[in-house]
Amino acid sequence: MPRVASPAAAHIGALISAERLRIGMTQDQLAAASGIDSSNIRAYENGRAMPSIQTLVRLAEGLGGSPAELLVGLRSDMFPVALEDRRRRAG
Repeated sequence: MPRVASPAAAHIGALISAERLRIGMTQDQLAAASGIDSSNIRAYENGRAMPSIQTLVRLAEGLGGSPAELLVGLRSDMFPVALEDRRRRAG
């Protein structure tokens, strides 16, 4: 699991946590429902890691929803820009 601290990871994590709490599910229950280790659930919810697309789908299924619900409000400027991309934009 890539450790990517970014506004995007924090935003997605907050949405995962909010939905989990809204339906009255614990992190351990979400882990069991999604097949994802509870330590990873904690890392996603705390914004310390960015879930892959496959993991996002599994989380959404575990929460009984759609992956799109876990991306609401996400913007491209929330992602870190790689140094190489910055150079291309400047040149």
